[in-house]
Amino acid sequence: MEFLILLVFLLFGTVLVVGIGERIRLPYPVLMLVFSALVAFLPIIPEIHIDPELILPLFLPPLLYAAAQRSSWSVFRLRWRSLVLLAVALVAVTVAVVAGVTLLMVPAIALPAAIALGAIVAPPDPVAVEAVAGKVKMPRRLISVLQTEGLFNDAIAIVIFQAAVTASLSGGDVGWDVVPRFLVGAAGAVLLGLAMGWLVGALNRFVPNLVARSAVTLVAPYAVYLLAEELHFSGVVAVVVTALELGRRARPQDSEERLTRTAFWEVVELLTTGAAFGLVGIEMRYVIEDEGRDILGFIPGIIAICAAVVLVRFLWMYGIYRFGGVEKRNQAPGSLKEVLVLSWCGMRGLATLALALALPSVTDAGEPLGGRNFIIAAACSVLLVTLVLPGLTLGRLMRALNLPDDHRAAAAKERDLARRAEKVALETMKRSTAAQQLPPERRAALARRMSSLHTILERDFESDPEKMLALKATLEVMDQVQREALAAARREVLAARRQPGVDPEAVDRVLRRLDLRTVTLDRGGH
Repeated sequence: MEFLILLVFLLFGTVLVVGIGERIRLPYPVLMLVFSALVAFLPIIPEIHIDPELILPLFLPPLLYAAAQRSSWSVFRLRWRSLVLLAVALVAVTVAVVAGVTLLMVPAIALPAAIALGAIVAPPDPVAVEAVAGKVKMPRRLISVLQTEGLFNDAIAIVIFQAAVTASLSGGDVGWDVVPRFLVGAAGAVLLGLAMGWLVGALNRFVPNLVARSAVTLVAPYAVYLLAEELHFSGVVAVVVTALELGRRARPQDSEERLTRTAFWEVVELLTTGAAFGLVGIEMRYVIEDEGRDILGFIPGIIAICAAVVLVRFLWMYGIYRFGGVEKRNQAPGSLKEVLVLSWCGMRGLATLALALALPSVTDAGEPLGGRNFIIAAACSVLLVTLVLPGLTLGRLMRALNLPDDHRAAAAKERDLARRAEKVALETMKRSTAAQQLPPERRAALARRMSSLHTILERDFESDPEKMLALKATLEVMDQVQREALAAARREVLAARRQPGVDPEAVDRVLRRLDLRTVTLDRGGH
């Protein structure tokens, strides 16, 4: 019951912090972490712990799925090099460097425990990166690189962590068997994700209910994650592959379902992200209380590890920029400014906290695990340094660097795609037997309606600034007129609900159509 109360508190806090974040232009996940950490120290707040083994299965599947929905297989084919260099190689190098620094600064820690610490702090959190980097004016190319890295880097870190913990508990060493375990786990997870994508697609064709088809997308990430972990595959990879495969299987006729699903997942992602980062903040209190004054003795080693994590990422990004040897259009980072931005976005988060808390306290022999207190304190410190500081300053950094805006290039691609869609729509309409049965004026109205999409998308990229401003002003007036008319229509329909003899369900159906019309204002002819 206490955990349920805590969860409700975090959900309400998320809504409040989102409003504050929008007003002061700061990312709400970071504010949620700071807010919950401060509230947790109030004496009236009871001490509530969540089982560390539940943190990743509870929060990671929906958040990974939400982020992966915004990507596609084609992006990974294009960014495969970034996937290998950042999500695999950089994680492995960071683990090695952090383990080395730990052994140097804290000789009492054994090698397997040092490797476990490296695995804990190595992977930037996909949820943190998506939540923070997606809210600032960052070139789309850089966001794509961060998304590609963040969706898969947890997979190798978790495998290394599990191997290191096993060695720490048994008194053995971490061997090269980690590599085949990772490869086998990833391959199995890919097959499992593809199978889950096929299964959900089959269910969508079988189940006519729109709400049920949207709900299955929430069940699927949890199901495939738990099944993958049970089979000793990578749950992270399985969830991402499921999301990518469902995106590939999207059907043209599912327009209403996409609208419903998008709104549904926006709510799920916002509340889950807020609750997850709120939990991180609350757990900070318990870490500080448990360690007490011992934390002061950890400071030199913690500083060295935090510096190593930040420096390794910067040097790795610089190495990709300096020695990448690929075409500039596909290379990221492509400049020293981009090196700095991508280095600054190496934010740790939920995965780092969950792995740190999942570290056992005793070995198989019943002895205390050496260095556990230091590992937890160091992991939380890295989380704070790499998340809170960049999260609060990334917007200012972007404005100071003034990176070239790729808005026009992205818009040009949207314009080309819109014209392709318009061309096909017009050709299909001309060949339509049903359209030939309409009066000429109606066919002309349909043609104007089909031609409106590319006109709307191109309005921001007119070569004539005066024409652009005039057209924009006209369209804004048209929007305002339609909104006023539709608002009056909604008031009338809602008033009808209070009248005797009116079916509320009929009111809801008509109101839904009006709401969809308002959201997707159509400026074309009728």
